[in-house]
Amino acid sequence: MKLLTQEIHKKLRQTAQDPDADHYPAVKFFDPCGRATWLLTELNEDGDTLFGLCDLGMGFPELGYSSLKEIAGTRGVLALPMERDRYFRAAAPLSVYAEAAQAAGGIVERGEHFDAALAQRSKRPATPPGAAPASRTAPA
Repeated sequence: MKLLTQEIHKKLRQTAQDPDADHYPAVKFFDPCGRATWLLTELNEDGDTLFGLCDLGMGFPELGYSSLKEIAGTRGVLALPMERDRYFRAAAPLSVYAEAAQAAGGIVERGEHFDAALAQRSKRPATPPGAAPASRTAPA
C-alpha cells in the first residue's frame, strides 16, 4: 500500500506552510501487528520529513519529526510493513490527540482521555497568531 496519496501529500505540504497552526492530522500510519502509530500534520519541502504525534507503542507518545522513508521501511513483529489507515478522519486538532495520548500512554481516538482533552481545549484561549506551540522544535 502506498503510504501517501497525491491528495494527502498535497494537504501535508499545504499545512507545512503554516507551522504555527494547530492542524488536524491529515494521515494516520500504524503497525498492523503492533502498537506503533503516527498522526501526521505536515510534510517538509524535502518530501521526507513529517511532523506529528509519534507513538512507537512503548507508552511515550510525543510530538516530533519522522522520516517517511524510515516509516515506509519499518517492519513490525511479523515483518509486515506499516500501513495507512484509509478510514481515518481526524476529529480534533493535533494538540487534542497529543494531550489525550500523554494521559493514556498511547494514541487514542476516543474515550475518556480523548473527551477530557477535547473539553480542556474548548476552555483554552486560541494561540495568538505567530506564537508557536510550546512543544514544537525544529528538526536537527
